[in-house]
Amino acid sequence: MTAGRIALVTGANQGIGFALAEGLAARLGPADLVLLTGRNPERVARAAALVTNATNTTSQVQGRLLDVSDAAAVAKLAAELEERHGGVDIVVSNAIARNTPDRPQAEQADEFIDVANGGTSAMLHSFCPVLRPGGRLTVVASTLGTLGNLDPRLHHLFEDASLDEIDEVIASWRAAVHAGTAQDLGWPRWINVPSKVGQVAAVRAVARERRATDLAEGTLIAAICPGLVDTAAARLWFDVSREQTPAQAATAILDLLLASPVDPATYGELVQFGKVLPWHAGTPRDPELPQSSSPEHLAQYLAQYRTLET
Repeated sequence: MTAGRIALVTGANQGIGFALAEGLAARLGPADLVLLTGRNPERVARAAALVTNATNTTSQVQGRLLDVSDAAAVAKLAAELEERHGGVDIVVSNAIARNTPDRPQAEQADEFIDVANGGTSAMLHSFCPVLRPGGRLTVVASTLGTLGNLDPRLHHLFEDASLDEIDEVIASWRAAVHAGTAQDLGWPRWINVPSKVGQVAAVRAVARERRATDLAEGTLIAAICPGLVDTAAARLWFDVSREQTPAQAATAILDLLLASPVDPATYGELVQFGKVLPWHAGTPRDPELPQSSSPEHLAQYLAQYRTLET
């Protein structure tokens, strides 16, 4: 059993995940261990080597394979870390599948939901029980994850729901996407919106059950919004050439992860740059998805969403 802190970041071989792993490795100490995880062995090995060899790295770093859409694999890793180290201290659930504007949303729904929502649920189910007192467990989400971004007809599905109930809601939405009935039920065309709401709702569900004990022990569970960031995934949808770099976006997240004591106002909430984003904020909007990926069509569509991320 280790005396140092154990930090784990999913989806950490690129983008914000890599920047968070890199930042943790620079802020933690020699007795601490940062686990940089992803599902591509070559990319994970390359990223872990880059962080290990960085001049400002002060902690131990290991690359580990983890597909968060495989709940059994997530549970196995959590059990291993509990047995070997007595639990974990920092968990950042960041993995996401790419959603591109050049393919119909229904064609991409399964992988996207499996990783973003199935992965979030698996991480919460398996890592909350092994989170040591004073630990931090965060899910990287978005301002699109506030409930107000959905049609009011859907709000009751997420209000005060348990984690298992949210999993059922997500499964029902997925089925409606494939059946072609999602829009009739009020779901927006862009799968990113319900997915993000589901992620934030899942965090809120777990936090609601653990709040009193966690706050007494100085433990934080929260969702995090990094804002618009210049990443390969974001470039597919937005002009992010003047937005934050992943390293810049990671700074506020790292500050939250390592802050002590925990601010009770942030517990169980969606936090951006240290401030809580109200759960009921946002406005439903569902313009027609572009029929092509031309800059003109994408600009018309995404202009209606972009302000949500700033």
